[in-house]
Amino acid sequence: MLALIQRVTHARVSVDGEVVGAIGAGLLALVAVEPGDGAAQVERTCDRLLGYRIFDDDQGRMNRSLADTGGGLLLVSQFTLAADTRKGMRPGFSTAADPAEGLRWFQRLVESARARHPIVATGRYGAHMRVELVNDGPATFLLTARAGPA
Repeated sequence: MLALIQRVTHARVSVDGEVVGAIGAGLLALVAVEPGDGAAQVERTCDRLLGYRIFDDDQGRMNRSLADTGGGLLLVSQFTLAADTRKGMRPGFSTAADPAEGLRWFQRLVESARARHPIVATGRYGAHMRVELVNDGPATFLLTARAGPA
């Protein structure tokens, strides 16, 4: 599982002109499910989304997590994040989970995050979405939780 996270002052996602998810200050996470992902990758990703220390403490150091700040978490499915871009001029998508598996594990991630954090919004799985955000920093990180040997 891959999560491209961005520290934001606010973010929202729209489908057909309707806002389906929005947060104030917090994290926007673009999430891709890869073949072989399962419960372990979901839990590891959730742990890292809530615990990754990228928010400033009183000294201006990245020392606080989303759980510490109580900010919002906007989860947006994005299978293109898992694209194979190593060769050619067109991405390949065999490195992304098939849609049914992607939906299954993305939904589990949303459920896990909602059970552990008070402010969780989402986009709409499989829809054409428009994502608007103000990246705070900018601060952007790629988190990985891959299946297989550690």
